[in-house]
Amino acid sequence: MLFDTHAHLNADQYEEDVEEVIQRAKDAGVENMVIVGFDRKTIERAMELVETYDHLYACIGWHPVDAIDCTEEDLLWIERLSSHPKVVALGEMGLDYHWDKSPKEIQKDVFRKQIQLAKKVKLPIVIHNREATEDVIKILKEEHAEEVGGIMHSFSGSPEIAKECINMNFYISLGGPVTFKNAKKPKQVAKEVPIDKLLIETDCPYLTPHPFRGKRNEPAYIRYIAEEIAKIKGITFEELAQKTTENAKKLFSI
Repeated sequence: MLFDTHAHLNADQYEEDVEEVIQRAKDAGVENMVIVGFDRKTIERAMELVETYDHLYACIGWHPVDAIDCTEEDLLWIERLSSHPKVVALGEMGLDYHWDKSPKEIQKDVFRKQIQLAKKVKLPIVIHNREATEDVIKILKEEHAEEVGGIMHSFSGSPEIAKECINMNFYISLGGPVTFKNAKKPKQVAKEVPIDKLLIETDCPYLTPHPFRGKRNEPAYIRYIAEEIAKIKGITFEELAQKTTENAKKLFSI
């Protein structure tokens, strides 16, 4: 059984057929999914989905790209929602220096506030990091994020950075890019990260794995990610699926 630790079934891309997408995932052996909400609209939709489907859980937070829109009221709302029994993590939070919608200092402030909130409500955190590795790690250390731990979502760094994150009580989560032919770094990370620190995700509708690259991603495709990592690690698909599912359940207290 597989566990997709990061899915955006609350995105507009699934408005027409979310039921069918969830059914296809079940048919493909996906036992659980975490639906990630990262602003008002997507958090509300995530909560609707997890209240409709028993095997779905929610992760809620504020995305760094939109940090400039995040108010104190939004953070209080997230805090209130965090006590819901199906909210298993806070995020995705972090830093994104690729897009310049939100100034870096505002991103850092909203990131710190969310780590502090996670420590207060005792939930793990899900980290978004794009072109900001040094600052992300610095803030995680300064805020003692290891107290709650969490996930380096859609990890794209080096094996050395992965090791540093693992030492801070974080799991390394790999998605579609590990299946890309020329993706040397994700394959190297898949090989070197200990299996008890590894998670898998689709980040759907984005980062679709081979052979569906270029099309809308969906949780059923997590099989291709699991198969590729198992091949790289020289273990069976079943072993990889079982271990990554155990890791996810342990982290999310499911």
